[in-house]
Amino acid sequence: MTIKDMVDILHARVLCGEERLDTPVYTACCSDLMSDVLAFVNEKTVLITGLANPHVLRTADMLDLKCLVYVRSKVPNDEIIEQADEQGLAVIATRETAFTACGLLYSAGLRGVPIEWPESEEAT
Repeated sequence: MTIKDMVDILHARVLCGEERLDTPVYTACCSDLMSDVLAFVNEKTVLITGLANPHVLRTADMLDLKCLVYVRSKVPNDEIIEQADEQGLAVIATRETAFTACGLLYSAGLRGVPIEWPESEEAT
């Protein structure tokens, strides 16, 4: 899947990074808690979020993310969009809820970031 495919699937609007729409993506993470993203994401991926503040950009920079997807019609301010573009991110926005956006992308073949659980922990 490419970022362009995501734009089509989510009926999203491209806020920046149109020249990066051919970038392939293989995994995604959805969270409004950047501490969870930092704890569980360990590869270049897509972040789906409704949090439109500078913390998202710092997280994206630390993890070398490829794309930010803003859900629930959230749109960051112009300063954040400019900084995202400088960081080399594609940024898109959709009206879909996070749950629906994740479901649509999963149905189209995009998978979640694999999480490695310690052997001593069992799923509860």
